[in-house]
Amino acid sequence: MRHFGNVGNVSRRGVLGGAIAVAAAAMTGGPASAATAGGGRLPDIWREFTETPYRHSQIPYIGRAGYRTGSTAFARPRRTLRAESYGAVADGATDCAPAINRALAAAGRAGGGTVLLGPGTYRIDGLIHIGHDDVVLKGAGSSRTRVYATRSLTELIGVYGSRYGGDKSSWSWAGGLIWLCPEDRFRALTDAIRAKAWPFEGWTGNERDEWQTLTSVQPAGLGSWSVTVADPGRLREGDLVLLRLADDAGHTLLEHMAGGGPGPEAYAWDDKTKLTSYVPYEWPVRIASLQGDRVTFERPLPLDVRPEWDPRLTTHVKALTGAGVEGLTLEAVETPQSPHLLDKGYNGVALQCTYDCWVDDVAVVNVDNGFGLVAASASTLRRTRVGGRGEHHPYFCREGSHDNLIEDFTLEQRTVSAPADTQLHGINVEGLSSYNVWSRGRMETGTFDSHRGMPFANVRTDITVNNDGVHGGDASAGPLFGARFTHWNIRVTNERAGLMKLDELAPWSATVGINTVREFGQIDVPDFTGDLESRLELYGTTDEVRPRNLYEAQRAVQPG
Repeated sequence: MRHFGNVGNVSRRGVLGGAIAVAAAAMTGGPASAATAGGGRLPDIWREFTETPYRHSQIPYIGRAGYRTGSTAFARPRRTLRAESYGAVADGATDCAPAINRALAAAGRAGGGTVLLGPGTYRIDGLIHIGHDDVVLKGAGSSRTRVYATRSLTELIGVYGSRYGGDKSSWSWAGGLIWLCPEDRFRALTDAIRAKAWPFEGWTGNERDEWQTLTSVQPAGLGSWSVTVADPGRLREGDLVLLRLADDAGHTLLEHMAGGGPGPEAYAWDDKTKLTSYVPYEWPVRIASLQGDRVTFERPLPLDVRPEWDPRLTTHVKALTGAGVEGLTLEAVETPQSPHLLDKGYNGVALQCTYDCWVDDVAVVNVDNGFGLVAASASTLRRTRVGGRGEHHPYFCREGSHDNLIEDFTLEQRTVSAPADTQLHGINVEGLSSYNVWSRGRMETGTFDSHRGMPFANVRTDITVNNDGVHGGDASAGPLFGARFTHWNIRVTNERAGLMKLDELAPWSATVGINTVREFGQIDVPDFTGDLESRLELYGTTDEVRPRNLYEAQRAVQPG
């Protein structure tokens, strides 16, 4: 089994690696090859990363995560519609959900538009749905526009049960009272819930046989920007396609996601039925250029592409693109938090089957679950906040969500004591989700939650956390971590190690710049035997690590 890293070459790698090192030196005020006086130290692993930025063994390249490969300027539609023109009244008493949805639908029919909410309180007795491209719901600011939600998703749609049976509520990890999801997919999903059938969730999900192969793909290495295809006839520059990798009988794809080597090879995969239900691995990506049979993507390959995994580009659910929510607070009527996995669905903002979408300056209060990414990719959540009576998942990221950016986020301490039989997680990632970034965060509560399902190649950087949450995850979902998780510049205020310090837990991963921590509370053992090949540097300090923010350092130079 071939491991991550030190394998092959990719075009522009050396040029970009040198440029990143120069950029890092500029940040620290000194050369990239030595410690900087008074300005912190460049860890050895950073120097190594700059030499192989797309294929490093422990650190993933996440410099293009987020909306439009990390753009800081959201493309807001010029056409504006006022919700008041459709019947909304910011008086705190009128049910404004129908009026807001009429305005959003009108913007969608017009080819896009921004629906404006003014200052004040807009009561909603139903959910708000954004289902068309280039439609934005924009308030006057999170401190000025309040959307007050009175009913749960269970009341509005029905009981969203588990595909694995039992009485668990899937509103514990899906759906939002503001829900961004393509129109056709949203309608099919809610119809299925009302019919008490398991709904379609992901890019192809439980209806994978409907999706057509566009072309097969020739072998290529992790980190390559381009692939050769058998037939480019159905591809166009700018298309959003789905790279699909299926596992083989020996589970070598899952082993590769775990970094390869003796530990993953010895792991028992066959009985991890929930984990194997997430395969094939499906990665949506836009075609940047097309020259003959050579296809270049806007991001480098997340994994090797090998013939035994039947690599192909396929069709998929039409993604929602260019949609956003900004400048408002969504507050649910205050109810006690439900027992674990029995959430009613007083949920915040959910993005499902989105690509190049965003949420900015949005707070959610008194919710069961805060911000959700479900089969959502290449989207940005910026300046978000979760507060109020306490929640199950403040942030969840699942069902193959990739390349998302969550930055400048806050989890506030709960305002009431946690009821018995409830759980608090934190910033969650699961279900083979990869290349997601959590950056510049303040967590007064919660943890760095993995719900198993072997997420891999995700980054948490420049975060202060009171580590008092717990992770979840069914045993059938397999490992907590795949390869190349990175925790970089993490300040743990209560010194609890669990899920923060990864060197004895996650394979082929890195913990760089973390204060001294100790084990207490929920304590985990590694899923894989033997040497995990995981790195720990600048342990016991967060003052010296440079660069301070791994995502921003990787953003400093984009490939040209």
